[in-house]
Amino acid sequence: MRKIIVHEFITLDGIIQAPGGDGEDTDGGFSHGGWTQPYWHDDIGASFGALMQDVDAFLLGRRTYVTHAQAFEPMPAGDPFGDMMNTPAKYVVSKTLEKPIWRNTTIIRDDVVNAIRKLKAGPGKTIACDGSSKLVHTLLENDLVDDLFLHVYPVAFGRGKRLFPDTGIDAKFKLEKVTPYPTGVVGLRYTRAS
Repeated sequence: MRKIIVHEFITLDGIIQAPGGDGEDTDGGFSHGGWTQPYWHDDIGASFGALMQDVDAFLLGRRTYVTHAQAFEPMPAGDPFGDMMNTPAKYVVSKTLEKPIWRNTTIIRDDVVNAIRKLKAGPGKTIACDGSSKLVHTLLENDLVDDLFLHVYPVAFGRGKRLFPDTGIDAKFKLEKVTPYPTGVVGLRYTRAS
């Protein structure tokens, strides 16, 4: 069976909203967009690249999908990061996206949980999910997450979209690897504990 790994840039207090840039996601008046940028280190990118070696599909919510598509679809073939992001299949969960805007995309509109279970049971390698807070909540609530790969940043905002749902879940994870980076970011890799 395929694994679903959730990769997130996350604050000390569990916020995953708008890590990449100003204006990325201002829902709820969130005004801290781009909070990862001052802490970037090339080793963080290298660890993401290592993770992607076993990934052949992305599973994303609509907003994260659109943000990624706008950033990566225009990249020319031969760009190492563009190739890494554009090559995998994309599965986007959306009732409103009319047509794909990123190559190799399948839209999941209905019966999301069962569609994802079928995707996991099918052939292929690892499925990666990032951003996509509502989708990640659904995955966690339905016991569909196998691994968590969290890059924890030394900031806290008190409010914003969180990794874990407020509905409560009963899940245990085992710490597999800890990677500190020179800028104060810590990479944490967890696998689902039985």
